[in-house]
Amino acid sequence: MIDKTERINHLMDFYAPLLTEKQLEVLEYAFREDYSLSEIAEIMEVSRSAVHDLLKRCEATLEHYEEKLHLFEKFQKRLHIYDRIKQLGTPEVAELVEECILTE
Repeated sequence: MIDKTERINHLMDFYAPLLTEKQLEVLEYAFREDYSLSEIAEIMEVSRSAVHDLLKRCEATLEHYEEKLHLFEKFQKRLHIYDRIKQLGTPEVAELVEECILTE
């Protein structure tokens, strides 16, 4: 099982275009830059509790998108299948699998 930060980062990779600029900004600060709530509040010129509330709503939004679309779940399944194919195949097969992964 992956930790919360890693999961949110993956969900952001898939669903960032569906978020508002403000949602994306607060998620970037919190999960990619690892800023504290106080640091984010100072940067965004809002209260710490406003940042906390916005982060909770953003996380819920990302989870809602994943619940409906399953993009991250399907991606993980494909990676697992690719790994199994690579183990069974020749170097040429492994190369093709890597190509598939890079084009997603």
